[in-house]
Amino acid sequence: MTVFEGFFQGLIQGFTEFLPVSSSGHLSIFQHFFGINGEGALLSSLVFHLGTLLAVFIAFWGRISRLIVEFFCLVKDVFTGKFKWCSMNPDRRMIIMIIISILPLFGFYIFKDFFASLSEDSSIVAEGIGFLYTSAILFLSDRWAKGNKTSGQTTVKDALTIGVFQCIALVPGISRSGSTICAGLFCGLKREAAVEYSFILGIPVILAGALSEIKDASAQDLNIGMLPLAVGFLTAAVSGFLAIKLIKWLIKTDKFKIFAFYTLALGILVLAAGIYETVSGNRIGF
Repeated sequence: MTVFEGFFQGLIQGFTEFLPVSSSGHLSIFQHFFGINGEGALLSSLVFHLGTLLAVFIAFWGRISRLIVEFFCLVKDVFTGKFKWCSMNPDRRMIIMIIISILPLFGFYIFKDFFASLSEDSSIVAEGIGFLYTSAILFLSDRWAKGNKTSGQTTVKDALTIGVFQCIALVPGISRSGSTICAGLFCGLKREAAVEYSFILGIPVILAGALSEIKDASAQDLNIGMLPLAVGFLTAAVSGFLAIKLIKWLIKTDKFKIFAFYTLALGILVLAAGIYETVSGNRIGF
């Protein structure tokens, strides 16, 4: 991987992680057309995801710091017998609901290798289908009635629904942020609350995924220099922070539908390219 490729992939990761267009799908397409596949692609993807994780911490540090403090208070109350479900404050309730949203991922863990293979194989058909799915749920959420729940008012049913949508987003081309934001809207959350819940939910998910796989990936002879990875990491962090600011503005101005049109067009193009490669046996590349 060159420094330019690291920079460009970091830029893609940073902007597409938070915009509802699928960062994994865009990275997979870039890696496909430029021949960056296999374990090396896995390592770079994980490193760039950590860059976007840093962006979330910076952008939501006020709320995240309160949640961290409340988490330790929650642990203390649980062990001292003072925890009461009916008297939880909004921050504590959000912590509990995020934990519940993560639980469905354990059921999908047995399919981890299958989802990873979709990103690393030589075909982009799955990515094309994923983009079309993302477009469909974005169109549906745009027509959904606007809710009035805050992130601290989510129920167990809401949390599980968002968690299941997050699991489906393991398929490349299906946006994790788009899926969880749409799920939140379907559950009656305010647009701003759905965005906040989605981004903060992504912190433990991204971190856990990185910790579970980056050691094995880095143990291979990857021929990837530290400089391209470092450039990609920093680029993903900066562009991710800017993307968060952008998505907040887009949510306020009710312009989510633009991403539905974008993923629809991209899905059609990628699916057509994937089918062409499969039928002709000729790979499109640069």
